[in-house]
Amino acid sequence: MRFAVSPIWEVVRSLVALRDPSAAALHVPWLRSLSGRFGGIALEDVVALVPPRGYIPDFLTPAPSGPLGRIEDDLDALRRTRVRQIRHDIELFRGQHPRARVSDAWLEHPRREVRRLADTVAVFWERAIEPSWSRIRAFLEADIAHRAGRLAQGGPAELLADLHPGVAWSGEQLDVESVRNATVELDGRGLVLIPSAFQSARPATRDLEPWQPALIYPARGIATVWDEGAHAPDGLVRLLGGTRAAILSDLDAPRSTTDVARRLSISPAGASHHLTTLRDAGLVAGRREGRTVLYVRTPMGEALDAGVIRPEVRRR
Repeated sequence: MRFAVSPIWEVVRSLVALRDPSAAALHVPWLRSLSGRFGGIALEDVVALVPPRGYIPDFLTPAPSGPLGRIEDDLDALRRTRVRQIRHDIELFRGQHPRARVSDAWLEHPRREVRRLADTVAVFWERAIEPSWSRIRAFLEADIAHRAGRLAQGGPAELLADLHPGVAWSGEQLDVESVRNATVELDGRGLVLIPSAFQSARPATRDLEPWQPALIYPARGIATVWDEGAHAPDGLVRLLGGTRAAILSDLDAPRSTTDVARRLSISPAGASHHLTTLRDAGLVAGRREGRTVLYVRTPMGEALDAGVIRPEVRRR
């Protein structure tokens, strides 16, 4: 059992939200932010392959290359999909979605079509997902850290106990509520657990050959992914000062200096200064991810934040 972040899965599920906004209430702020961003992108062929329910061609979401996936790796894997796999998945998709408008070109020229699709996904990522990716990734990584801790403490039973109401672990088998009825033997292949921001309604599975079995589930706390920063409790404000208290309260998921500045409406320089002070006091810790440093509360910071009564978060 391992964890992974899948950027391309977020793309596919976000397209489902874009296709059916009425079923994506959590993501209304994100949907509103997309106005005017899609000029010149031909999304019709991609959207045709991502219905709100049911099977989506598995080749669209290649297995993550590592625990912290990169969209560049996902797109490379997509472009390298074997022709036989593309045709198999498209024929299976057509069989399950006979009314979908899927071009015959997918069967006649699969290599050309998958490259076109990858190019379209790359542009969609750049305009729709990448501007919010640091925020989304912070929630996904926070979920993985939480789940890994539960796995270390109590094994699969504790890990899966609160994963989702539609997931149940009996000690010998994992039951997942799904639109598809099937029994899958892992046969030593292991299971990939993939938290998702846009898989917000119910978990999903990928269990057909040749892919490693995967369970995709809504990430913990994802309902607040588009919320602005929280107002710190009065007791914490009196102890640390307003801005530092607000920052500590807001670090319920790993965030960059830029995220903190934007969420709390302060300057990046000010956010950096206060984060440094909190870090020097042992209340937050920073971890470098590429060119970005992500900050999260330390156990001492968690204890301090939990020692006062938190009011409801006010949304602006």
